[in-house]
Amino acid sequence: MLDANLKTQLQTYMERISEPFEIVASLDDGDKSQELAALLRDIEGMSDKISLREDGDDARKPSFSLNRIGGDISLRFAGIPMGHEFTSLVLALLQVGGHPPKVSDEVIAQVKALEGDFRFETYFSLSCQNCPDVVQALNLMAVLNPNIKHVAIDGALFQAEVEERQVMAVPSVFLNGEAFGQGRMGLEEIIAKLDSGAAERDAEKLSAKEAFDVLVVGGGPAGAASAIYAARKGIRTGVAAERFGGQVLDTMAIENFISVTETEGPKLATALEQHVREYDVDIMNLQRAEQLIPGTGGGLHEVKFASGASLKAKTLILATGARWREVNVPGEKEYRGRGVAYCPHCDGPLFKGKRVAVIGGGNSGVEAAIDLAGIVEHVTLLEFDSKLRADAVLQKKLHSLKNVAVIVSAQTSEITGDGTRVNGLVYKDRNSGEEYRVDLAGVFVQIGLVPNTDWLKGTVELSRFGEIITDARGETSIPGIFAAGDVTTVPYKQIVIAVGEGAKASLSAFDYLIRQSVDAAA
Repeated sequence: MLDANLKTQLQTYMERISEPFEIVASLDDGDKSQELAALLRDIEGMSDKISLREDGDDARKPSFSLNRIGGDISLRFAGIPMGHEFTSLVLALLQVGGHPPKVSDEVIAQVKALEGDFRFETYFSLSCQNCPDVVQALNLMAVLNPNIKHVAIDGALFQAEVEERQVMAVPSVFLNGEAFGQGRMGLEEIIAKLDSGAAERDAEKLSAKEAFDVLVVGGGPAGAASAIYAARKGIRTGVAAERFGGQVLDTMAIENFISVTETEGPKLATALEQHVREYDVDIMNLQRAEQLIPGTGGGLHEVKFASGASLKAKTLILATGARWREVNVPGEKEYRGRGVAYCPHCDGPLFKGKRVAVIGGGNSGVEAAIDLAGIVEHVTLLEFDSKLRADAVLQKKLHSLKNVAVIVSAQTSEITGDGTRVNGLVYKDRNSGEEYRVDLAGVFVQIGLVPNTDWLKGTVELSRFGEIITDARGETSIPGIFAAGDVTTVPYKQIVIAVGEGAKASLSAFDYLIRQSVDAAA
Protein backbone atom coordinates (compact mmCIF):
# COMPACT_ATOMS: atom_id res chain seq x y z
CA MET A 1 0.00 0.00 0.00
CA LEU A 2 2.77 2.44 0.93
CA ASP A 3 5.66 3.14 -1.41
CA ALA A 4 9.23 2.88 -0.13
CA ASN A 5 9.59 6.62 0.48
CA LEU A 6 6.40 6.86 2.56
CA LYS A 7 7.36 3.75 4.51
CA THR A 8 10.72 5.27 5.40
CA GLN A 9 9.10 8.52 6.55
CA LEU A 10 6.43 6.73 8.55
CA GLN A 11 8.94 4.38 10.15
CA THR A 12 10.83 7.41 11.49
CA TYR A 13 7.66 8.81 13.04
CA MET A 14 6.60 5.49 14.56
CA GLU A 15 9.82 5.42 16.60
CA ARG A 16 8.34 8.26 18.69
CA ILE A 17 5.47 6.13 20.00
CA SER A 18 5.79 5.53 23.73
CA GLU A 19 2.48 3.91 24.74
CA PRO A 20 1.01 0.69 23.31
CA PHE A 21 -2.25 0.81 21.37
CA GLU A 22 -4.25 -1.36 19.01
CA ILE A 23 -5.81 -0.75 15.64
CA VAL A 24 -9.18 -2.42 15.19
CA ALA A 25 -10.25 -2.70 11.55
CA SER A 26 -13.80 -3.27 10.32
CA LEU A 27 -13.59 -4.78 6.84
CA ASP A 28 -15.67 -6.49 4.18
CA ASP A 29 -14.77 -8.29 0.96
CA GLY A 30 -14.44 -5.13 -1.14
CA ASP A 31 -11.30 -3.85 -2.82
CA LYS A 32 -11.14 -0.79 -0.55
CA SER A 33 -11.15 -3.02 2.52
CA GLN A 34 -8.23 -4.96 1.10
CA GLU A 35 -6.35 -1.70 0.46
CA LEU A 36 -6.99 -0.55 4.01
CA ALA A 37 -5.92 -3.90 5.45
CA ALA A 38 -2.62 -3.68 3.52
CA LEU A 39 -2.01 -0.16 4.85
CA LEU A 40 -2.73 -1.14 8.44
CA ARG A 41 -0.49 -4.21 8.24
CA ASP A 42 2.34 -2.00 7.02
CA ILE A 43 1.79 0.29 10.00
CA GLU A 44 1.63 -2.58 12.48
CA GLY A 45 5.01 -3.82 11.30
CA MET A 46 6.67 -0.49 12.10
CA SER A 47 6.38 -0.59 15.91
CA ASP A 48 6.22 -3.29 18.56
CA LYS A 49 3.81 -1.02 20.45
CA ILE A 50 1.14 -1.32 17.74
CA SER A 51 -1.12 -4.38 17.40
CA LEU A 52 -3.72 -4.95 14.69
CA ARG A 53 -7.07 -6.72 14.85
CA GLU A 54 -9.23 -7.22 11.77
CA ASP A 55 -12.40 -8.40 13.53
CA GLY A 56 -14.06 -5.01 14.08
CA ASP A 57 -17.84 -4.84 13.76
CA ASP A 58 -18.39 -1.18 12.97
CA ALA A 59 -21.20 -0.56 10.47
CA ARG A 60 -18.95 1.58 8.29
CA LYS A 61 -16.67 -0.63 6.25
CA PRO A 62 -13.86 -0.13 5.59
CA SER A 63 -12.94 1.72 8.79
CA PHE A 64 -10.62 1.42 11.75
CA SER A 65 -10.31 2.73 15.29
CA LEU A 66 -7.24 3.60 17.32
CA ASN A 67 -7.53 2.35 20.91
CA ARG A 68 -4.94 2.95 23.61
CA ILE A 69 -4.49 -0.15 25.79
CA GLY A 70 -6.44 0.41 28.99
CA GLY A 71 -7.55 3.84 27.78
CA ASP A 72 -10.84 5.38 26.73
CA ILE A 73 -10.02 7.10 23.44
CA SER A 74 -12.68 7.01 20.72
CA LEU A 75 -11.09 7.91 17.39
CA ARG A 76 -11.99 6.34 14.04
CA PHE A 77 -11.27 6.75 10.34
CA ALA A 78 -13.97 5.56 7.92
CA GLY A 79 -12.14 5.14 4.64
CA ILE A 80 -8.47 5.14 3.69
CA PRO A 81 -6.78 8.32 4.97
CA MET A 82 -4.31 8.97 2.18
CA GLY A 83 -3.94 12.10 0.05
CA HIS A 84 -4.30 15.22 2.18
CA GLU A 85 -5.42 13.10 5.14
CA PHE A 86 -2.23 11.06 5.38
CA THR A 87 -0.81 13.65 7.77
CA SER A 88 -3.98 13.31 9.88
CA LEU A 89 -3.34 9.58 10.11
CA VAL A 90 0.30 10.06 11.15
CA LEU A 91 -0.61 12.59 13.84
CA ALA A 92 -3.40 10.37 15.17
CA LEU A 93 -1.01 7.41 15.45
CA LEU A 94 1.56 9.53 17.28
CA GLN A 95 -0.91 11.16 19.67
CA VAL A 96 -2.72 7.94 20.55
CA GLY A 97 0.77 6.47 21.02
CA GLY A 98 1.60 9.06 23.66
CA HIS A 99 3.56 11.62 21.64
CA PRO A 100 2.76 15.13 22.98
CA PRO A 101 0.84 17.45 20.62
CA LYS A 102 2.27 20.79 19.50
CA VAL A 103 -0.36 22.99 21.16
CA SER A 104 -0.19 25.23 24.19
CA ASP A 105 -0.82 23.98 27.71
CA GLU A 106 -3.68 26.48 27.93
CA VAL A 107 -5.47 24.96 24.93
CA ILE A 108 -4.94 21.41 26.24
CA ALA A 109 -6.44 22.45 29.58
CA GLN A 110 -9.46 23.95 27.78
CA VAL A 111 -10.10 20.71 25.88
CA LYS A 112 -9.76 18.55 28.97
CA ALA A 113 -12.17 20.80 30.88
CA LEU A 114 -15.02 20.38 28.37
CA GLU A 115 -17.96 18.58 29.97
CA GLY A 116 -20.76 16.74 28.23
CA ASP A 117 -21.17 14.12 25.52
CA PHE A 118 -19.58 15.16 22.21
CA ARG A 119 -19.96 12.73 19.29
CA PHE A 120 -18.35 14.31 16.23
CA GLU A 121 -18.55 13.07 12.64
CA THR A 122 -16.52 14.82 9.94
CA TYR A 123 -17.07 14.24 6.21
CA PHE A 124 -13.95 14.91 4.16
CA SER A 125 -12.56 14.30 0.68
CA LEU A 126 -9.02 13.17 0.01
CA SER A 127 -8.46 16.13 -2.34
CA CYS A 128 -9.65 18.72 0.20
CA GLN A 129 -6.82 20.88 1.54
CA ASN A 130 -9.12 22.42 4.17
CA CYS A 131 -10.24 19.14 5.71
CA PRO A 132 -7.07 18.05 7.56
CA ASP A 133 -7.21 21.02 9.96
CA VAL A 134 -10.68 19.97 11.11
CA VAL A 135 -9.92 16.25 11.23
CA GLN A 136 -6.69 16.78 13.15
CA ALA A 137 -8.28 19.17 15.64
CA LEU A 138 -11.15 16.83 16.47
CA ASN A 139 -8.85 13.79 16.60
CA LEU A 140 -6.66 15.56 19.13
CA MET A 141 -9.70 16.52 21.19
CA ALA A 142 -10.77 12.86 21.23
CA VAL A 143 -7.29 11.87 22.44
CA LEU A 144 -7.32 14.46 25.24
CA ASN A 145 -10.90 14.16 26.52
CA PRO A 146 -12.81 10.88 26.99
CA ASN A 147 -16.09 12.77 26.62
CA ILE A 148 -15.22 13.49 22.99
CA LYS A 149 -15.60 10.91 20.22
CA HIS A 150 -14.67 11.47 16.60
CA VAL A 151 -15.01 9.61 13.32
CA ALA A 152 -13.55 11.05 10.10
CA ILE A 153 -15.51 9.83 7.05
CA ASP A 154 -14.39 9.84 3.42
CA GLY A 155 -17.51 11.11 1.67
CA ALA A 156 -16.47 9.56 -1.65
CA LEU A 157 -16.59 6.07 -0.10
CA PHE A 158 -19.80 6.55 1.82
CA GLN A 159 -22.01 8.17 -0.82
CA ALA A 160 -25.25 6.88 0.71
CA GLU A 161 -24.52 8.78 3.93
CA VAL A 162 -23.55 11.87 1.97
CA GLU A 163 -26.84 11.76 0.08
CA GLU A 164 -28.94 11.06 3.17
CA ARG A 165 -27.37 13.89 5.16
CA GLN A 166 -27.26 16.19 2.14
CA VAL A 167 -23.53 16.81 2.52
CA MET A 168 -22.53 18.96 -0.47
CA ALA A 169 -19.40 20.64 0.85
CA VAL A 170 -16.43 19.48 2.88
CA PRO A 171 -15.37 19.49 5.55
CA SER A 172 -18.85 19.09 7.06
CA VAL A 173 -19.00 18.39 10.79
CA PHE A 174 -21.90 16.89 12.74
CA LEU A 175 -22.14 16.94 16.54
CA ASN A 176 -24.46 14.42 18.19
CA GLY A 177 -26.24 13.94 14.86
CA GLU A 178 -26.83 17.64 14.16
CA ALA A 179 -24.95 19.96 11.78
CA PHE A 180 -22.14 21.68 13.71
CA GLY A 181 -20.04 23.47 11.12
CA GLN A 182 -18.80 23.57 7.55
CA GLY A 183 -15.48 24.66 6.11
CA ARG A 184 -12.06 25.09 7.65
CA MET A 185 -12.03 25.26 11.46
CA GLY A 186 -9.00 25.21 13.71
CA LEU A 187 -8.74 23.78 17.20
CA GLU A 188 -9.21 27.15 18.89
CA GLU A 189 -12.30 27.91 16.81
CA ILE A 190 -13.93 24.57 17.66
CA ILE A 191 -13.22 25.08 21.36
CA ALA A 192 -14.74 28.57 21.17
CA LYS A 193 -17.94 27.12 19.70
CA LEU A 194 -18.19 24.53 22.48
CA ASP A 195 -17.10 26.80 25.34
CA SER A 196 -19.42 29.82 25.15
CA GLY A 197 -17.35 31.83 27.63
CA ALA A 198 -14.02 31.33 25.88
CA ALA A 199 -14.45 34.15 23.34
CA GLU A 200 -15.44 36.65 26.02
CA ARG A 201 -12.46 35.71 28.21
CA ASP A 202 -10.08 35.99 25.27
CA ALA A 203 -11.51 39.39 24.32
CA GLU A 204 -10.88 40.70 27.82
CA LYS A 205 -7.28 39.45 27.70
CA LEU A 206 -6.64 41.09 24.35
CA SER A 207 -8.16 44.41 25.34
CA ALA A 208 -5.88 44.54 28.38
CA LYS A 209 -2.71 44.32 26.25
CA GLU A 210 -0.36 47.28 26.08
CA ALA A 211 -0.23 49.26 22.84
CA PHE A 212 1.92 47.74 20.09
CA ASP A 213 4.59 49.58 18.13
CA VAL A 214 3.29 47.80 15.05
CA LEU A 215 -0.02 45.94 14.86
CA VAL A 216 -0.55 43.86 11.72
CA VAL A 217 -4.19 43.17 10.90
CA GLY A 218 -4.30 40.04 8.76
CA GLY A 219 -2.28 36.81 8.70
CA GLY A 220 -1.72 36.05 5.03
CA PRO A 221 1.62 36.30 3.20
CA ALA A 222 1.66 40.12 3.44
CA GLY A 223 0.82 40.04 7.14
CA ALA A 224 3.41 37.36 7.89
CA ALA A 225 6.18 39.25 6.08
CA SER A 226 5.18 42.46 7.87
CA ALA A 227 5.36 40.79 11.27
CA ILE A 228 8.76 39.20 10.64
CA TYR A 229 10.34 42.42 9.39
CA ALA A 230 8.92 44.40 12.32
CA ALA A 231 9.98 41.83 14.94
CA ARG A 232 13.51 41.78 13.52
CA LYS A 233 13.74 45.50 14.33
CA GLY A 234 13.16 44.66 17.99
CA ILE A 235 9.90 46.59 18.30
CA ARG A 236 6.70 45.39 19.99
CA THR A 237 4.81 43.54 17.25
CA GLY A 238 1.37 41.95 17.16
CA VAL A 239 -0.64 40.10 14.50
CA ALA A 240 -4.42 39.89 14.73
CA ALA A 241 -5.90 37.57 12.10
CA GLU A 242 -9.23 35.94 11.43
CA ARG A 243 -7.31 32.89 10.21
CA PHE A 244 -3.55 32.71 9.78
CA GLY A 245 -2.68 32.01 6.16
CA GLY A 246 -5.64 33.87 4.70
CA GLN A 247 -6.59 33.16 1.09
CA VAL A 248 -3.49 30.95 0.70
CA LEU A 249 -5.31 28.30 2.74
CA ASP A 250 -7.79 27.93 -0.14
CA THR A 251 -5.12 27.63 -2.82
CA MET A 252 -4.26 24.19 -4.14
CA ALA A 253 -1.07 24.10 -6.20
CA ILE A 254 1.55 26.85 -5.89
CA GLU A 255 4.33 26.62 -8.45
CA ASN A 256 5.47 30.25 -8.81
CA PHE A 257 6.71 31.13 -5.32
CA ILE A 258 10.34 31.73 -6.07
CA SER A 259 12.77 29.15 -4.59
CA VAL A 260 9.91 26.74 -3.82
CA THR A 261 9.42 24.56 -6.88
CA GLU A 262 6.01 23.27 -5.85
CA THR A 263 3.86 23.38 -2.73
CA GLU A 264 0.25 23.61 -1.57
CA GLY A 265 -1.53 26.49 0.11
CA PRO A 266 -2.02 24.95 3.57
CA LYS A 267 1.64 23.85 3.67
CA LEU A 268 2.81 27.35 2.80
CA ALA A 269 0.43 28.88 5.37
CA THR A 270 1.83 26.58 8.06
CA ALA A 271 5.38 27.50 7.07
CA LEU A 272 4.51 31.21 7.22
CA GLU A 273 3.07 30.90 10.72
CA GLN A 274 6.00 28.79 11.95
CA HIS A 275 8.42 31.42 10.61
CA VAL A 276 6.54 34.23 12.38
CA ARG A 277 6.57 32.23 15.64
CA GLU A 278 10.36 32.11 15.47
CA TYR A 279 10.27 35.76 16.55
CA ASP A 280 8.79 37.63 19.48
CA VAL A 281 5.43 38.27 17.84
CA ASP A 282 2.11 38.23 19.67
CA ILE A 283 -0.19 36.19 17.38
CA MET A 284 -3.90 36.61 18.05
CA ASN A 285 -6.08 34.28 15.96
CA LEU A 286 -9.86 34.24 15.36
CA GLN A 287 -9.96 38.03 15.35
CA ARG A 288 -12.04 39.61 12.58
CA ALA A 289 -11.58 43.37 12.38
CA GLU A 290 -14.80 45.39 12.50
CA GLN A 291 -13.81 49.02 13.08
CA LEU A 292 -10.79 51.28 12.69
CA ILE A 293 -10.50 54.34 14.90
CA PRO A 294 -7.52 56.36 13.64
CA GLY A 295 -5.43 58.21 16.20
CA THR A 296 -5.49 61.98 16.05
CA GLY A 297 -2.53 64.31 16.53
CA GLY A 298 -0.06 61.44 16.59
CA GLY A 299 -2.14 59.43 19.07
CA LEU A 300 -2.66 55.67 19.12
CA HIS A 301 -4.69 53.94 16.43
CA GLU A 302 -7.37 51.52 17.63
CA VAL A 303 -8.87 48.43 15.98
CA LYS A 304 -12.05 46.84 17.28
CA PHE A 305 -12.85 43.21 16.54
CA ALA A 306 -16.00 41.12 16.21
CA SER A 307 -15.02 39.20 19.36
CA GLY A 308 -15.38 42.38 21.41
CA ALA A 309 -11.63 42.81 21.75
CA SER A 310 -9.91 46.12 21.13
CA LEU A 311 -6.21 46.66 20.34
CA LYS A 312 -4.15 49.85 20.10
CA ALA A 313 -0.91 50.59 18.29
CA LYS A 314 1.42 53.41 17.27
CA THR A 315 1.35 52.15 13.67
CA LEU A 316 -0.91 49.76 11.79
CA ILE A 317 -0.32 47.53 8.77
CA LEU A 318 -3.61 46.55 7.14
CA ALA A 319 -3.22 43.20 5.36
CA THR A 320 -6.74 41.75 5.47
CA GLY A 321 -6.49 40.30 1.95
CA ALA A 322 -9.43 39.35 -0.22
CA ARG A 323 -12.20 36.78 -0.43
CA TRP A 324 -14.00 34.92 -3.21
CA ARG A 325 -16.18 37.26 -5.26
CA GLU A 326 -19.85 36.27 -5.31
CA VAL A 327 -22.14 36.26 -8.35
CA ASN A 328 -24.84 38.01 -6.29
CA VAL A 329 -27.80 36.37 -7.99
CA PRO A 330 -30.92 34.79 -6.45
CA GLY A 331 -30.18 31.35 -5.07
CA GLU A 332 -26.45 31.81 -4.44
CA LYS A 333 -26.68 32.52 -0.71
CA GLU A 334 -29.67 30.21 -0.22
CA TYR A 335 -27.82 27.20 -1.63
CA ARG A 336 -24.29 27.91 -0.42
CA GLY A 337 -22.95 24.60 0.87
CA ARG A 338 -25.93 22.86 -0.71
CA GLY A 339 -24.68 22.84 -4.28
CA VAL A 340 -23.08 26.28 -4.52
CA ALA A 341 -19.35 25.93 -3.87
CA TYR A 342 -16.17 27.98 -4.21
CA CYS A 343 -13.48 25.29 -3.86
CA PRO A 344 -13.49 22.68 -6.65
CA HIS A 345 -10.59 20.76 -5.07
CA CYS A 346 -12.45 20.40 -1.77
CA ASP A 347 -16.00 19.75 -2.90
CA GLY A 348 -15.53 18.29 -6.37
CA PRO A 349 -15.49 14.62 -5.23
CA LEU A 350 -18.95 15.05 -3.70
CA PHE A 351 -20.34 15.62 -7.21
CA LYS A 352 -18.89 12.46 -8.71
CA GLY A 353 -20.92 11.35 -11.71
CA LYS A 354 -23.11 14.48 -11.68
CA ARG A 355 -23.49 17.53 -13.88
CA VAL A 356 -22.01 20.82 -12.63
CA ALA A 357 -21.28 24.35 -13.83
CA VAL A 358 -18.29 26.63 -13.35
CA ILE A 359 -18.90 30.37 -13.50
CA GLY A 360 -15.79 32.23 -14.65
CA GLY A 361 -13.46 31.99 -17.63
CA GLY A 362 -10.22 33.23 -16.08
CA ASN A 363 -7.37 30.98 -14.98
CA SER A 364 -9.13 29.86 -11.78
CA GLY A 365 -12.37 29.06 -13.60
CA VAL A 366 -10.74 27.10 -16.41
CA GLU A 367 -8.49 25.23 -13.97
CA ALA A 368 -11.58 24.34 -11.94
CA ALA A 369 -13.38 23.04 -15.01
CA ILE A 370 -10.38 20.91 -16.00
CA ASP A 371 -10.09 19.41 -12.51
CA LEU A 372 -13.82 18.75 -12.23
CA ALA A 373 -14.00 17.13 -15.66
CA GLY A 374 -12.00 14.19 -14.30
CA ILE A 375 -14.56 13.61 -11.55
CA VAL A 376 -18.04 14.63 -12.66
CA GLU A 377 -20.20 13.54 -15.58
CA HIS A 378 -20.24 16.90 -17.33
CA VAL A 379 -19.03 20.48 -16.80
CA THR A 380 -20.64 23.60 -18.25
CA LEU A 381 -18.32 26.63 -18.08
CA LEU A 382 -20.02 30.04 -18.33
CA GLU A 383 -18.08 33.25 -19.07
CA PHE A 384 -19.62 36.75 -19.02
CA ASP A 385 -17.14 38.10 -21.59
CA SER A 386 -17.20 37.22 -25.29
CA LYS A 387 -14.08 35.08 -24.86
CA LEU A 388 -12.22 33.17 -22.18
CA ARG A 389 -9.50 35.08 -20.31
CA ALA A 390 -7.42 32.12 -19.13
CA ASP A 391 -3.88 31.40 -20.33
CA ALA A 392 -3.70 29.79 -23.76
CA VAL A 393 -2.24 26.54 -22.43
CA LEU A 394 -5.19 26.14 -20.07
CA GLN A 395 -7.71 26.90 -22.81
CA LYS A 396 -6.10 24.30 -25.08
CA LYS A 397 -6.43 21.66 -22.36
CA LEU A 398 -10.02 22.67 -21.64
CA HIS A 399 -11.14 22.39 -25.25
CA SER A 400 -9.59 18.93 -25.52
CA LEU A 401 -12.00 17.55 -22.89
CA LYS A 402 -15.08 15.83 -24.28
CA ASN A 403 -17.28 16.33 -21.22
CA VAL A 404 -16.92 20.12 -21.04
CA ALA A 405 -19.14 22.70 -22.74
CA VAL A 406 -18.04 26.36 -22.89
CA ILE A 407 -20.62 29.14 -23.13
CA VAL A 408 -19.38 32.73 -23.54
CA SER A 409 -21.38 35.98 -23.37
CA ALA A 410 -23.40 34.27 -20.65
CA GLN A 411 -24.80 36.33 -17.77
CA THR A 412 -25.85 34.11 -14.88
CA SER A 413 -29.20 35.40 -13.59
CA GLU A 414 -30.30 32.76 -11.08
CA ILE A 415 -29.22 29.57 -9.32
CA THR A 416 -32.24 27.37 -8.76
CA GLY A 417 -32.99 24.59 -6.30
CA ASP A 418 -35.73 22.42 -4.87
CA GLY A 419 -35.56 24.01 -1.42
CA THR A 420 -32.94 21.52 -0.31
CA ARG A 421 -30.20 21.58 -2.94
CA VAL A 422 -29.23 23.08 -6.28
CA ASN A 423 -30.99 21.70 -9.34
CA GLY A 424 -30.06 24.16 -12.04
CA LEU A 425 -28.87 27.51 -13.32
CA VAL A 426 -30.44 30.21 -15.50
CA TYR A 427 -28.34 32.45 -17.74
CA LYS A 428 -29.02 35.12 -20.36
CA ASP A 429 -27.27 35.23 -23.72
CA ARG A 430 -25.85 38.78 -23.74
CA ASN A 431 -26.02 38.92 -27.55
CA SER A 432 -29.58 37.75 -28.17
CA GLY A 433 -31.12 38.56 -24.78
CA GLU A 434 -32.65 35.07 -24.61
CA GLU A 435 -32.66 33.11 -21.34
CA TYR A 436 -31.63 29.47 -21.01
CA ARG A 437 -31.72 26.92 -18.19
CA VAL A 438 -29.14 24.24 -17.47
CA ASP A 439 -30.03 21.32 -15.17
CA LEU A 440 -27.20 20.84 -12.66
CA ALA A 441 -26.33 19.38 -9.27
CA GLY A 442 -23.67 21.95 -8.42
CA VAL A 443 -22.34 25.39 -9.28
CA PHE A 444 -18.70 26.38 -8.67
CA VAL A 445 -18.13 30.15 -8.56
CA GLN A 446 -14.68 31.25 -9.79
CA ILE A 447 -14.91 34.94 -10.71
CA GLY A 448 -12.02 36.45 -8.80
CA LEU A 449 -11.60 38.20 -5.49
CA VAL A 450 -13.00 41.18 -3.60
CA PRO A 451 -10.90 43.07 -0.99
CA ASN A 452 -11.81 42.75 2.69
CA THR A 453 -12.30 46.47 3.32
CA ASP A 454 -15.96 46.80 4.34
CA TRP A 455 -14.81 47.63 7.86
CA LEU A 456 -12.62 50.50 6.61
CA LYS A 457 -15.21 52.61 4.80
CA GLY A 458 -15.08 56.20 6.00
CA THR A 459 -11.51 55.92 7.31
CA VAL A 460 -8.62 55.25 4.91
CA GLU A 461 -9.09 56.21 1.27
CA LEU A 462 -10.37 53.38 -0.95
CA SER A 463 -10.44 52.95 -4.73
CA ARG A 464 -13.69 52.50 -6.63
CA PHE A 465 -13.05 48.77 -6.40
CA GLY A 466 -12.81 48.93 -2.61
CA GLU A 467 -9.02 48.50 -2.47
CA ILE A 468 -6.89 50.51 -0.02
CA ILE A 469 -5.01 53.22 -1.92
CA THR A 470 -1.32 53.21 -1.00
CA ASP A 471 1.73 55.14 -2.13
CA ALA A 472 5.10 53.73 -3.15
CA ARG A 473 5.99 53.13 0.52
CA GLY A 474 2.77 51.32 1.38
CA GLU A 475 1.35 54.28 3.33
CA THR A 476 -2.37 54.98 3.26
CA SER A 477 -4.17 58.33 3.39
CA ILE A 478 -3.73 58.35 7.20
CA PRO A 479 -0.21 58.92 8.61
CA GLY A 480 1.03 55.90 10.56
CA ILE A 481 -1.34 53.48 8.85
CA PHE A 482 0.13 51.29 6.12
CA ALA A 483 -1.32 48.49 3.98
CA ALA A 484 -0.01 45.56 1.96
CA GLY A 485 -1.11 42.63 -0.17
CA ASP A 486 -4.29 41.83 -2.08
CA VAL A 487 -6.30 44.37 -0.06
CA THR A 488 -4.43 47.26 -1.74
CA THR A 489 -4.32 48.89 -5.17
CA VAL A 490 -0.97 47.24 -5.93
CA PRO A 491 -1.46 45.38 -9.24
CA TYR A 492 -1.05 41.63 -9.77
CA LYS A 493 -2.48 39.72 -6.83
CA GLN A 494 0.32 37.19 -6.33
CA ILE A 495 1.73 35.62 -3.16
CA VAL A 496 5.30 36.66 -3.95
CA ILE A 497 4.17 40.26 -4.49
CA ALA A 498 2.19 40.27 -1.25
CA VAL A 499 5.26 39.09 0.68
CA GLY A 500 7.37 41.87 -0.79
CA GLU A 501 4.71 44.50 -0.14
CA GLY A 502 4.38 43.30 3.45
CA ALA A 503 8.11 43.69 4.01
CA LYS A 504 8.04 47.16 2.45
CA ALA A 505 5.09 48.31 4.58
CA SER A 506 6.85 47.09 7.72
CA LEU A 507 10.08 48.92 6.89
CA SER A 508 8.05 52.04 6.18
CA ALA A 509 6.24 51.72 9.52
CA PHE A 510 9.60 51.40 11.32
CA ASP A 511 10.92 54.45 9.51
CA TYR A 512 7.78 56.36 10.53
CA LEU A 513 8.27 55.36 14.19
CA ILE A 514 11.89 56.55 14.13
CA ARG A 515 10.94 59.91 12.65
CA GLN A 516 8.13 60.33 15.15
CA SER A 517 10.49 59.65 18.06
CA VAL A 518 13.04 62.15 16.68
CA ASP A 519 10.35 64.81 16.27
CA ALA A 520 9.09 64.17 19.79
CA ALA A 521 12.61 64.49 21.21
CA ALA A 522 13.18 67.73 19.31
